[in-house]
Amino acid sequence: MKLILTALTIAVSMFASSAFALDPDDLQRLKNTNECVKCDLIGANLEGANLEGVNLEGANLVIANLNGANLSAANLIDIKLGDAYLSGTNLSGADLRGAKLYGANLSATNLTDADLTGAYLNSTYLNGADLSGADLIMSDLSGADLTGASLRDTNLETTKMKGAIFCNTTMPDGSVLYSDC
Repeated sequence: MKLILTALTIAVSMFASSAFALDPDDLQRLKNTNECVKCDLIGANLEGANLEGVNLEGANLVIANLNGANLSAANLIDIKLGDAYLSGTNLSGADLRGAKLYGANLSATNLTDADLTGAYLNSTYLNGADLSGADLIMSDLSGADLTGASLRDTNLETTKMKGAIFCNTTMPDGSVLYSDC
């Protein structure tokens, strides 16, 4: 009985770790082609990578490290970036429609002119981020920290912002909110 239980425990552990791990073949495909649609890149270390114009539509990059990476003009539709590290990343002009960014660190990130329509940004850290000209229609910023962020000329139509932190935050009309300092 102990042998069966041990074997079952090992099998479950192996399955669980492989079900939630980076696929090395997907990472190589990304490096070779600058495209990896619906790839499994969970926990990938892409810090400082130049991925300008990359196509990662539907990819899973949960808990990935993209600090300082260049993802400008990237196709990131329906990407999963929950709890990912994107501090100082360039996402200007990126297409992030329907992206799941819950809990991600986007501090000091350039999101100018990005399309974040229907994106999930709940509980994200957007401290000092530049979202000027971004489209946030029907997005969810609930619980997001927007301390020092710029939302200048941003479209916030029907955006959920319950519990969001606005401290020294530049609003779409250029006014600055200090309500949560």
